[in-house]
Amino acid sequence: MTVRPAVWLAAVIVVALDLFSKQWALNALEPGHSRALVGDVLSLQLVFNSGAAFSLGRDHTWVMTLVALAVTVGILWYARGARTPWSVALAGVALGGAIGNLIDRLLRAPGFARGHVVDFLKYGDWFIGNVADIAIVGAAAVFMVLSIFGRHLLVERSQS
Repeated sequence: MTVRPAVWLAAVIVVALDLFSKQWALNALEPGHSRALVGDVLSLQLVFNSGAAFSLGRDHTWVMTLVALAVTVGILWYARGARTPWSVALAGVALGGAIGNLIDRLLRAPGFARGHVVDFLKYGDWFIGNVADIAIVGAAAVFMVLSIFGRHLLVERSQS
């Protein structure tokens, strides 16, 4: 079983949006300075994250790279079974998010497999993320909600 072209298309779109937005942030924002968008709830602040969410593992960037690679491979494995419109879309969006952050880990400073992820969307005092993070978390949230409501995401249910 192979990954459907629609999964790859969705992933490419998410990667492009992620890379474009990160490049914009690098050009338009200064590290440490915050620009309010919606009061204290949402602002722009450029940071370079060596760790995972909430800076977990920041002293072990190469481990975060291995985790990002494992997540990407896991999503690809799942995507092989994606046949319903929801599963194809969710797999593509999640794959694009995983690849977006993996590109940072592999190619950004301070070096190969030790790169820091560009984050710039600050959610109050909770965390700072990026488009790839929105894609990953959003896809996971929709997947969980659909699963709770009994939607079969990998195969179409036969009508009996």
